[in-house]
Amino acid sequence: MTDIIKSISYDNDEIIANILELHVPNHFIDCDPTYSKGVFYKNNIPQPKYKYDINPVVDGVIKADCRNLPLADSSINCLMFDPPFLATTGKSLTNNSGNIINKRFGVYPSESELHQFYIDSMKEFYRVLRYDGVLIFKCQDKVSSGKQYMTHCFIYEEAMRIGFYPKDLFILLAKSRIVADWQKKSQKHSRKFHSYFWVFTKNNKKITYI
Repeated sequence: MTDIIKSISYDNDEIIANILELHVPNHFIDCDPTYSKGVFYKNNIPQPKYKYDINPVVDGVIKADCRNLPLADSSINCLMFDPPFLATTGKSLTNNSGNIINKRFGVYPSESELHQFYIDSMKEFYRVLRYDGVLIFKCQDKVSSGKQYMTHCFIYEEAMRIGFYPKDLFILLAKSRIVADWQKKSQKHSRKFHSYFWVFTKNNKKITYI
């Protein structure tokens, strides 16, 4: 490693490569339980051994719920998690003039159900990861119905309760974002131009910060 690895980047691939360089000895992601189209795996980032999705859209991906993976306890070293981050039951899901962001990404009916999904998923990942195994969790904060959700803080707190150690945090910057027309007309919060890659390690010691 000749260059200093920074905590920020405009490039997904750079962040993932840096995480593997710093925290994954064999530089390999064993499992992606929300694989979708596999956009993370390019530019010398190898395909994971285990590829799952609740609704597979490409060949080679096995149908499975990330909360109930067909993997043995303590069987993998590294897992990548890029879950849904939106929650709504509003008309923006179907209305042609609605929020195009909601139509592009998976959506949960409510924030509480989305957050419970995160918790249940992390518990399952803790089960399948080996001791000191690495969970890479991509997430982002948001404003929904006028309310601020600091999602990366929620994930941090719940991961700690489960037994993960927060080893690192990377910030992915965006040069542009999808913005709906209604957001331009009535903006009340700053538009998020960043997301996060949490790096957690499985640890059977509960970590407490005072």
